[in-house]
Amino acid sequence: MIRVYRDVLPGVHRELSGWRRMAEAIPDPELRRQALASMTAKRFHCEGGAVYAAAAPTPDARRGLIRLIVALQTISDYLDNLCDRSTSLDPADFRQLHQAMLDAVVPGGSVGDYYACRREREDGGYLPALVRACQEEVAHLPGYGAVADEVRRLVALYADLQVHKHVAWSEREARLLAWWEDYRSAHPELRWNEFAAATGSTLGMFALFLAATDPRVDGEAARRIVRTYFPWVCALHILLDYLIDQEEDRRGGDLNFVAYYRDAEEAAERLAFFARRAREAVRELPGSRFHRLIVDGLLGLYLSDGKVRRQRAVRAVSRRLLTASPLSTRFFYVNSVLIRALSPL
Repeated sequence: MIRVYRDVLPGVHRELSGWRRMAEAIPDPELRRQALASMTAKRFHCEGGAVYAAAAPTPDARRGLIRLIVALQTISDYLDNLCDRSTSLDPADFRQLHQAMLDAVVPGGSVGDYYACRREREDGGYLPALVRACQEEVAHLPGYGAVADEVRRLVALYADLQVHKHVAWSEREARLLAWWEDYRSAHPELRWNEFAAATGSTLGMFALFLAATDPRVDGEAARRIVRTYFPWVCALHILLDYLIDQEEDRRGGDLNFVAYYRDAEEAAERLAFFARRAREAVRELPGSRFHRLIVDGLLGLYLSDGKVRRQRAVRAVSRRLLTASPLSTRFFYVNSVLIRALSPL
């Protein structure tokens, strides 16, 4: 945590400041609005994701991971806004936009016309610059060749989710259920909404980036990370995100995967299940203590959010999860409150 406060969070804020300046110059007003909104409302996604850089082996590797994680998470949050809060319901548009994430994780890859299927197109080079920043940083990771296939697989699942869950409301659930049929036999302990939630997390990608700072990493190590993170850690991550966003999503008419649980009691039971399985799964990883802190930190980060206090049912779930959690989760709960209070806007 000393390293997080001293190196990681200041590095995240420097990176975001640079991207914010570029976003402020975006010519199209709608693209500019969504880019700035994503960095304002979802800044903590970058702060939380960049915690992986605290485990980097050298200061140079740490700086590279911060730049990579902030750029990829900023792409994710920006595109989520463009799909969720903007002007289109076209699945072809969503697919084309998310090609940016697929291109971003290919060293030396191309940069495409990501706005080809929408009327707002002039971003002043903002999204291509984010893509190129990612491409540059993955090219510098000495072990990236061993993890690249698994990174691309997680990014492809993420892109599929964004297409299915942002189309017209009447089509969303049917598309997600049909998609789930392709994967349900491989994940018998999951429900369809939990699988979908797991695909929406970027944490598995970040864990692979961290592993790739070691030139000795191999394909089996990469696959072990994915088996651990997907579905357990990734599903916990996104279900917590949906837990605290229920009121906001109801107002906005947005799909929420936690809302598919029968009631708050069932939500608490399933989230506790994922927390338990995530803690068990990370024991199999090298550096398991660090990954266990990620699990505890997720609970602390989300359950300390101000949205929890404004929703009675969510408060009840939060109390149950905190009561069942170890002291380290409560430490991160307090720590997250302090980070939010002290971080610059």
